Amino acid sequence: MNRILYMVVRNLFRAPVWLYRIWKLGLPGDTHTYEQRYDYIRHVVKSVNKTGRVDVEVYGIENLPSENGFILFPNHQGLFDVLALMDVCPKPLGVVVKKEASKLILVKQVIKALNGFSIDRQDIRASMDIIIKMTENVKNGKNYVIFPEGTRSREGNKLLAFKGGTFKSAVNAKCPIVPVALIDCFKPFDENSSRKLKVQVCFLKPLYAGDYEKLKTIQIAEMVHDRIQEEINQKMG
Repeated sequence: MNRILYMVVRNLFRAPVWLYRIWKLGLPGDTHTYEQRYDYIRHVVKSVNKTGRVDVEVYGIENLPSENGFILFPNHQGLFDVLALMDVCPKPLGVVVKKEASKLILVKQVIKALNGFSIDRQDIRASMDIIIKMTENVKNGKNYVIFPEGTRSREGNKLLAFKGGTFKSAVNAKCPIVPVALIDCFKPFDENSSRKLKVQVCFLKPLYAGDYEKLKTIQIAEMVHDRIQEEINQKMG
């Protein structure tokens, strides 16, 4: 059975409640703190992953910056990526996704609840506005995750080139850049099976402003890309 269908069937009675509560968390008048909203959504994610028979292993959790105001830069393997990241990341995250993904049910509600963004990469002006907003939010202590490949890799654990422009918010905010290696995250939704699976999330040592201040964004992109690919290669032997 397709795993998405398997997840839906196993959570058939809980899903409407989850969707309603997450929708309410994204309303302008909601009184929950940002941390409370993230904790609830993370609880839902963990339940979904467990019932979907996907075990998320985490490495390098100690590499997450001690203070908020950082950006995660993982490789992109598919729709399960965000579920894996939120499952293991204890610090609140806003998600940046492409415009097409933001129209999916639940994704749309989560983006609103966590002050995330959707990017239309064909609209340069709108993308610049989001970079400016992200920069200010990160300076104010918000954390984000953005996928620098721009689109998912179709070659499993082999990365596509990273886009330098995705690092502009981090450079402007002078915040920590945290490379994240996602391993086998394409399998849960790409394989037509509901068998038990294991995926891995590896938080690598962050780059701080002093590490990249003299580099161009394309050089930062190449450095982060190579570190992630090297970590994947090592983990896979």
